[in-house]
Amino acid sequence: MGKRILAISVAGFFVAGLLIAPASARQVAISTAPTMEQDPNRGPVGSLSWRPCRSGLLASQGADCAKLRVPLDYSRPDGKTISLALSRIRNRVKPSGYQGVVLVNPGGPGGEGRPWSTLGSLLPNRVAKTYDWIGFDPRGVGASRPAVRCDRNYFGFNRPNYFPIPTENRDAWFQRTRDYAEDCRKNGKILSHMSTVNSARDMESIRKALGVSKINFYGFSYGTYLGQTYSTLFPQRVRRQVFDSNVNPRRAFYEANLDQDVGFQKVFELWFDWIAKYESLYQLGATGAEVNKTFTETQKQLETAPAGGKIGPAEWIDIFLSVGYSTSTWENLATAFSQYVRRGRSQPLIQAYRDSGTFGDDNGYAVYNSVQCTDAPWPRKWSTWATDNWATYSVAPLMTWANAWYNYPCRYWPAKPNERFTVKGKRVPPILLVSGTLDAPTPYSGSLKVRKIFQRSRLLAIQGESGHAVSLEGNRCVEKTVSRYLADGTLPRRKSGKAADATCAAAPLPDPIFGLQQESRQLPLPRPPR
Repeated sequence: MGKRILAISVAGFFVAGLLIAPASARQVAISTAPTMEQDPNRGPVGSLSWRPCRSGLLASQGADCAKLRVPLDYSRPDGKTISLALSRIRNRVKPSGYQGVVLVNPGGPGGEGRPWSTLGSLLPNRVAKTYDWIGFDPRGVGASRPAVRCDRNYFGFNRPNYFPIPTENRDAWFQRTRDYAEDCRKNGKILSHMSTVNSARDMESIRKALGVSKINFYGFSYGTYLGQTYSTLFPQRVRRQVFDSNVNPRRAFYEANLDQDVGFQKVFELWFDWIAKYESLYQLGATGAEVNKTFTETQKQLETAPAGGKIGPAEWIDIFLSVGYSTSTWENLATAFSQYVRRGRSQPLIQAYRDSGTFGDDNGYAVYNSVQCTDAPWPRKWSTWATDNWATYSVAPLMTWANAWYNYPCRYWPAKPNERFTVKGKRVPPILLVSGTLDAPTPYSGSLKVRKIFQRSRLLAIQGESGHAVSLEGNRCVEKTVSRYLADGTLPRRKSGKAADATCAAAPLPDPIFGLQQESRQLPLPRPPR
């Protein structure tokens, strides 16, 4: 569940921010001769033919695009191939200042990576311009071919209640998830080759095609697990890496989703407390407990009286899922919540669901399942799911069953799962790990585990931060640490014990009252001349 929103909502948040990157970046002279050491063992992989990207954000930023053919099955390198879609924003320095390529993965699994070649525009220009920034759609994703899809209408309106009582709800989700998994069978052989290990080998194919001896890497959420896997397989091929919001590789992925439920519960309770603080504005309760009660009672009422005839209890919880990803969503979602409860306005909820990342094309969700269902075994018995999820529900009732059914196609998945890959940190160069201490989708304990495995890594903890994948969202303390590392390799000193090596304070929570006051003070601006 968590990976879905990172790939879509959070990725969209970043990309929206990148639209304001300086237009002058396209006009700066760029180095055309990479100075990284050429790889003497390139091997028989596809070649890259770069051309200007033709539309959208990438075209506006002067990016180049290319396709790369890679083996479907790396045990048969001369067999059937698939194609990966790549983008690149070139360095803008003299050869002596060039620092190589940075591959970026936004998470998911299932997040489109091509727009993320623009990530450098969120960093100081003196750092960003020294690298070639490479975005890529992983196998099965976006513009890569074949793209995995199963049922485009799976996330429509009026779905069954996630709560498995009465048993009609449970049985409906049994059928829906079984049907979805069966629909995915039509994708054919690629379903058996969608593992994170294969995506890591694709990264190695990209490295070889670029003709460089080492890569730099910036990964968010699931992207950290991809980076961990690549580093384990090819430790001699990595230079500098930033892992933001770290997946615990020992709990990927069945156990990790149970961990998420507890994390989301904590963040939702923080949001409820925040709403109560502004009771005069939202009128949903004077305490967090009262707001929580209003939220859950409203959700229950939607089972018999869907908002606008479309938003039932399942859609309701999906709408508010992004509360656990970014505090930037808190105000708008609190307003939609309040307008429905106080005024009966359903249209903001309907629009919020359409914008939530669950509605429409299921490519991201299809890939999410294709990867997670085959990266490691999942329980085959309902009794195991029921026992584990009811135990989690007892401490985290808000998201547990939504998350359970989101992942339940794995019980029926048509491709055979692999044994869980063992991530190892031996011989891996120092990595900068970044994590909020209240991160819900990838709980902070996962970053501590990754720090232990990669014994040369350094962990930067953002104290009190409940957002997810926030290393480049305007926290000056965090961005300074990231920029220094990418500029010259500087990292905090590693401390002994099980703790962060450096800390930054979280950004302040939103203040809707202050925002309203500021809006009321703004004077109309004169219109520009025509």
